[in-house]
Amino acid sequence: MQIGKKIKNLRLKKGLTQEELGERTDLSKGYISQLERDLSSPSIETLFAILEVLGCAPKEFFDEDGQEQKVVYTSDDWTSFMDEDRGYQIQWLVPESNEKEMEPILLRLEEMGEFKEFEPSLAETFAFVMRGQIMIQVGKRQYIAKEGEAIYYTASDKHQIMNHHQGESEVILVATESYL
Repeated sequence: MQIGKKIKNLRLKKGLTQEELGERTDLSKGYISQLERDLSSPSIETLFAILEVLGCAPKEFFDEDGQEQKVVYTSDDWTSFMDEDRGYQIQWLVPESNEKEMEPILLRLEEMGEFKEFEPSLAETFAFVMRGQIMIQVGKRQYIAKEGEAIYYTASDKHQIMNHHQGESEVILVATESYL
């Protein structure tokens, strides 16, 4: 078992630097670095203090079977929401994606349907039109994308996706900074 690698992965998932982890555990940045490179082994007390700061139970940390990441998600894993008033259905393709860097969704827009309007953010958004045609408004500009075309924009202005097609449109959308 590579304790150092597991500590580093947990620290990175929490968004902490070695220095921040050290400050929260009364350990030096250098010692955290040594632990992560498996150059030093922590005492049980020190390890438990680190795990507490990283929000990981010791049982979970040492559970070899529980460490395998999920790679394939089926439709049974998806979560759905339907807004009948605005004419759209959203399906989160990866259930815990709001905790990750990217958030992939499947967006279905009924004829004249519109996804909610979003405020400016630091997010980047990629979309691929699977079926139909959509209009994306970013700030005061409007863009049309049809079946088989891709969209990419930074969300630095208000933005909204609307169906620009007679019939249903379907879009795969991936956003960073989870704002969906």
